[in-house]
This record gives sequence, structure tokens and C-alpha cells, in this order.
Amino acid sequence: MGTGADDTTAQRLRLLQQEFVQPVRSGPGDGRSSRITESPALVNLGVVDRIRAAVYEVEHHTRSSDWAAAAGPVPADPAGVYDWARQHTAHLDAERQQAREAIIYRQGLEHAIAMGDTTVIRRHPCPQCGCWGLYWRAESRRAVCVNHYCTDDDGISNAWELKRLAHDHIAQKSAAARRAT
Repeated sequence: MGTGADDTTAQRLRLLQQEFVQPVRSGPGDGRSSRITESPALVNLGVVDRIRAAVYEVEHHTRSSDWAAAAGPVPADPAGVYDWARQHTAHLDAERQQAREAIIYRQGLEHAIAMGDTTVIRRHPCPQCGCWGLYWRAESRRAVCVNHYCTDDDGISNAWELKRLAHDHIAQKSAAARRAT
């Protein structure tokens, strides 16, 4: 399970770390701004916090298994945490490995969205109707189905958390792998 598209998560985290940690530079404005009394942060703290939270989540999930509690330190390179987690949870049953992979896949989607690539959502079918009409709604932080027949009881379009899309994607991938053998 740790190859192919799953390596994309580590690549996205590495890109997020290398390119998006830099602070956003703003122009000189219209000349009516007040004088700066404090220097701005040298890095984009929101992205740094996102990276730390991702590493912590994977580390916490990995250490929650009995044997992996003594897994040793997390790699210094944040993108290495995914291989570290796979290495220390390879002994777990298929269901728990699938849960690990769903976390990693969801984080890959989150990393892409944080970098402005919301097209990753379109690569998933709607969990309700199965159509390929999902798009990212930033306000609600959910993927929304555009099929006008795919609504809830109040007539509102169905919306899905990234956790659900990741779970469905990994479950489908695991089922396909089982059928292939």
C-alpha cells in the first residue's frame, strides 16, 4: 500500500514545506499605511502549524498501536513520517493499516488544497450518487456534489468531509487489491 499515489502525500508535504512556508509578500499599498513597529514573521506560521499538526497526527496514530509505542523518534524530515509510520505499523491487521493509509491519503488532499489545488477533489466520485461532480467549497471545508438530484432531506447538496473521501478511496483500493490476488 505504500507506493504509487501514496508517495504523493510525502511529495506534497515536502512542496508545502519548501515553497509555501515563505511569508506572503504584499506590495507597498496605497501609501496610507501606518509604520511597521514589529517585523513580520520570517515564515508563514499557518503552514508551519499545518505541517506540525500533520506529523503529530501520523505519529499519534502510529504510537497508538501497542507494539509501535516504542517506535523511536520521528524522522527529522516531516515528509519522512509517512514511511516511518508504515514501517512501524506493517505488522497490524489489514483494517488498521487501511485506517493509517486513509489518514495519509486525507493529509495528501489537505496539503494539495492548502497549496491551492482543489482539483484533487474532482478525482473522487460522490459517496452518495457515484457521479464525478464533486468540487471543493472552502467556506465549509467540504467537497460538494453538483448533481441536483443528490441532495439531503432539506434539498441541500450533499457535502463530504475529506475524511470520508479518503476512507472510500482507500477502501476501494484495498478491495481492488484483494480481488486481484
